Amino acid sequence: MELKNVQSSYARWAPIYDKTFGAATNAGRRRATRFVNDHGGDVLEVGVGTGLSLPLYGPNVKVTGIDFSQEMLQKAKRRVAEMNLQNVTALRRMDAREMDFPDESFDIVVAMHVLSVVPEPERVMSRIARVCRPGGRVVVTNHFARDKGVMAMLERALAPLESLIGWHSDFEIDTVLQEPSLKVETREQLPPLGMMTFLVLRKDR
Repeated sequence: MELKNVQSSYARWAPIYDKTFGAATNAGRRRATRFVNDHGGDVLEVGVGTGLSLPLYGPNVKVTGIDFSQEMLQKAKRRVAEMNLQNVTALRRMDAREMDFPDESFDIVVAMHVLSVVPEPERVMSRIARVCRPGGRVVVTNHFARDKGVMAMLERALAPLESLIGWHSDFEIDTVLQEPSLKVETREQLPPLGMMTFLVLRKDR
């Protein structure tokens, strides 16, 4: 997707995101934050959106969140203030393709339901790998295209509507797995109906 389409799409979705896409992606969000809490450390969440995940992080985690949508970030900042989430250290507007963090800044980088939204997802994965510390993890939850069946046909049918619905319905998992420094450690299917996938990628030392 073009960046201008992402921006307009999420400006449109921001007021109702929590009760629509936010509800549908709840299983992935809880699985990802549970993994993060089991490991702790400095965490970057790429595509933090309205901040639905932020209350789920434990006190052993220091969270930095980025998102390109100003409307989404405004909601996330209100959530942090209202819930007094002291382990959220920063929420910044940033293009994930041009992250300005120093190399090897984070123990864990989380990308929940964002890689099928951003332009140039391969480039985003490269930047994610750059800011992840050696031996650290990249945690991904996302919908990936199916190879066959009714769902595969539906995904292909919806693909031309990406600028309207705000995501690539036919997004291939290989797009995420191309970064050579990241190796698959965990891969699980998630509800509802296995539509979402939970991935943990470990960065080589």
